[in-house]
Amino acid sequence: MNHFRNQELLDNADMCIKEGRLNDAFTILNDILMDDPLYGKAHNHLGYIYETKIRDYKKAEEHYKLCLQYSPEYAAAYYNYAILLSTLKNFEALAGLLQKAESVPGINPATIANEWAIMFEAQGKMEEAITHYRKVISQSFDNKTVDVAMESVARCEKKKNFLSGNTTGTSGSPTPPPPGWRG
Repeated sequence: MNHFRNQELLDNADMCIKEGRLNDAFTILNDILMDDPLYGKAHNHLGYIYETKIRDYKKAEEHYKLCLQYSPEYAAAYYNYAILLSTLKNFEALAGLLQKAESVPGINPATIANEWAIMFEAQGKMEEAITHYRKVISQSFDNKTVDVAMESVARCEKKKNFLSGNTTGTSGSPTPPPPGWRG
């Protein structure tokens, strides 16, 4: 159980994933786990492969959970598992994960706020989504993230207006119907 060896192997597996060499990545990650079944980061990487490349969400979730069990301070697992839970629309589990993530040392609070915002927007809770997108803006230090969050606030404002029955845009003129709409 050599931590430095496993980290070097994990870096190699990461490179294989980025290069699309999934069989090589699987071999490396399984070698790590044969040596140290409690090496959480390897479970995170396997979860990522199962989720994004193979689309086996059950296996992905199993590996993300193992990662969080064995490496509870590994921030990447929270980000990856949050995306999976959001994809699966498992909002109850997602809320619990995000609450836990908020206390993890070194976690990016803007990223966690963004996951909260996406969850609330997906649930149609526009006020909560807007509040969290504003947190993203206040906690971000790069312009692209700020710009995307500002666009998200505007999108949620537009949805909130529409859902409240207000069919006029910000200019006061009626919003045109969607393409293909028959009235």
